[in-house]
Amino acid sequence: MGPETSGRQSLRTIGITGTPGVGKKTIAPLVAQKLGVACLSLNELAEGFKVAKTGSDDAEVDTAALRRKIEEGPRIGAVIYGHLLPYAIPRKMASSVAVLRCNPSILKNRLSARGYPKQKIVDNVEAELIGLVSAESFRAFGREKTFEVDATSATPYGAANEIVSVIRDRTNRPERLDWTANYGSGEKLRSLLSFGS
Repeated sequence: MGPETSGRQSLRTIGITGTPGVGKKTIAPLVAQKLGVACLSLNELAEGFKVAKTGSDDAEVDTAALRRKIEEGPRIGAVIYGHLLPYAIPRKMASSVAVLRCNPSILKNRLSARGYPKQKIVDNVEAELIGLVSAESFRAFGREKTFEVDATSATPYGAANEIVSVIRDRTNRPERLDWTANYGSGEKLRSLLSFGS
């Protein structure tokens, strides 16, 4: 399928979100390429619109201001990605939203390899364990538009192909994931959410 930005009817926003470390930055451009649309980072949009405070390791984004700027901007066919997507993109603008998920123990390893501070790792792993970004996305965009993709062991191309397949065939929706069943004991939870001395 070729570019989908010709004509107003085909203009749409595809959202890709998930906990930090699940693969958004790698997978989103592949999805955009397959759909023939632009790929935009929420963080870059926030910086461009001057609604992000920098100066620390993470930019603090005014999501309400970012949402207003996006609503006021021109409509273009695009993939927009970022963990703040549920707070920054209006429901009416999103045609489909993919929530990337990752097994919390694998996510912990990924974030550790990136050099994240321990508390930030624990916060993000806990958020992934309980499906925080997923729950917020389903709440913000609704069940008709939102779906999850398990990116734990998928290649970036495999995950991108799955996202595009679901977008094009709305009846082929993956089941929602529940990581909590894998960490049913206190010992497993403590191991996941702590670090050895």
